[in-house]
Amino acid sequence: MTKLLLATRNAKKLGELRRILVAEGIEGVEVVGLADVPEFPEAPETAPDFEGNALAKARDAAAATGLPAIADDSGIAVDALNGMPGVLSARWSGKHGDDEANLDLVLAQLSDTPDERMGAAFVCAAALVVPGGDETVVRGEWRGSLIRERRGANGFGYDPIFVPEGETRTSAELAPSEKDAASHRGKALRALAGELRKLAG
Repeated sequence: MTKLLLATRNAKKLGELRRILVAEGIEGVEVVGLADVPEFPEAPETAPDFEGNALAKARDAAAATGLPAIADDSGIAVDALNGMPGVLSARWSGKHGDDEANLDLVLAQLSDTPDERMGAAFVCAAALVVPGGDETVVRGEWRGSLIRERRGANGFGYDPIFVPEGETRTSAELAPSEKDAASHRGKALRALAGELRKLAG
């Protein structure tokens, strides 16, 4: 059994990767998170793009643990805000991971934007670093538009105000399996499936 480190403490992300491995029929890989390995200093996310942050996190994790490591950096790019919050999505309001404050700020910044100009995309870059081996970086995007009222209890971050293209529900109203099939992170992690099959041997 090959251990694969997903460099996160987010249980929902761990669950997502585990479900995708099952859906892709990849066996022989055990996904562990940062809570399952000895702590190591994590460098701050300072790259100007999702790809740079994901790769830096995966390199740190692989070097510190000796395990193949996947890291992702994801966020929302709002058309009317010139692609922001982007890499600053998790700390847009100034405090890292305060979902409610981040949502309030984005909605306040869009208060004068007409509904038809509320286009946005969730973006995820995922990097896989194998110690002494290959580095692979992939990107997934999920287009949609924003609404002004939160809806749904599934998901996290900006999910309650994001309605994917072709949907009437927000991504926070989708079942986990529906979200995996369509989401930016699902697309990026599935794009790594070929590399993960090699790891599984």
